[in-house]
Amino acid sequence: MRSIKRIALLCGMGVVLAPTAWAENWQVAKDEEGIKVSLSEVAGSKYKAYRGVTVIKAPLAKVKALQEDVVGACAWIHECKSQKLLKSEGDQSWTYTQFNTPWPVTPRDSVLHVTTVQEADGSLTRKLEEQPKYLPEEKGFVRVAQVEGYWKLVPKGDSTEVTYQVHTEPGGSVPSWLANKFVVDAPFNTLKGLKERAEKQ
Repeated sequence: MRSIKRIALLCGMGVVLAPTAWAENWQVAKDEEGIKVSLSEVAGSKYKAYRGVTVIKAPLAKVKALQEDVVGACAWIHECKSQKLLKSEGDQSWTYTQFNTPWPVTPRDSVLHVTTVQEADGSLTRKLEEQPKYLPEEKGFVRVAQVEGYWKLVPKGDSTEVTYQVHTEPGGSVPSWLANKFVVDAPFNTLKGLKERAEKQ
């Protein structure tokens, strides 16, 4: 029984550590408007992982509240068409998002399982994991096959350092030019939108 528990614990640790496991060779792709976007190759995937980092001049509580307004957050998430909360249980939630894509690529949708961990130092981590089978597939959309990543909010006095790191397998076929554009635009535009709203008085 103890060995089963140990295996379960190690598997759990794998989920927690997964986003950093492939984060060894980051290359800066864009550094503008106080937002730095870096990319990393991921073993066994043709899609790069992305990481965006910025400092938002707003308290952590305000940034957290903007993220927890699931419907409203669609206004600042890159290419978000619509978003809704499916279920919330304590520190866990499940969200459904539909994304716009340029013609002729079929629009994507995604079901994310989000686990929020509040650290003793006041920082907050939201782990993101795709659960493609959580809902039946929607007509006219290709379900995103895999998402693995996190948001990390760290209080810095009156400001908040925000890190947004993700690796996505978008499902279906995506032209390389679009995939390469997405991995830079998604973190940059998402953080820019969040920053603008959080810094509004």
